[in-house]
Amino acid sequence: MKEKQRCAWPSDNQLTINYHDNEWGAPLHNDKKLFEFMVLDAFQAGLNWSIILKKRKNFEKAFSGFDPRKVAKYTKRDFERLMDDAGIIRNKLKISAAINNAQKFLGIQKEFGSFDKYIWRFTNYKTIHHGFKSLKDLPAKTKESDEMSIDLKERGFKFVGSTICYAFMQAAGMVNDHTVGCYRYRELKK
Repeated sequence: MKEKQRCAWPSDNQLTINYHDNEWGAPLHNDKKLFEFMVLDAFQAGLNWSIILKKRKNFEKAFSGFDPRKVAKYTKRDFERLMDDAGIIRNKLKISAAINNAQKFLGIQKEFGSFDKYIWRFTNYKTIHHGFKSLKDLPAKTKESDEMSIDLKERGFKFVGSTICYAFMQAAGMVNDHTVGCYRYRELKK
């Protein structure tokens, strides 16, 4: 049986292949999962995504199952617990940002009814299908990620530069950046 043709980035790492095949680029509308991706994408800044995937279960446990209501209530003691947790990335600024962003996330839910309704506005509530032929064609950021970054920063979010926002958009399926030869590009474009 012929192997499925994928984007080049998962290489032969089974964890990354599973993420590519089952999550990356699939339109996501669940607020809890959107918060998870927001946290993970901020922690990924400057690091390889496979590092984050290897530590994903640890992050889930450390951050109360990515429940923004719980994370928003974290105290200095919780911060210290996270700083002592070798299972996650122990970066003071990123941990502080996750707690801060949970609080801001709840504010957006209150204002818009859901984070989903707020965040998908930046792509006019639909997936943008780019149609890139190779990984080198993928941009680091776009006009939409620039706008998202500016708006999130104005609302008090941290670690939401345009490049991080674009990675979030890719993960959450707001953009379909699977390369055109990848079987997932065609599946998601239907």
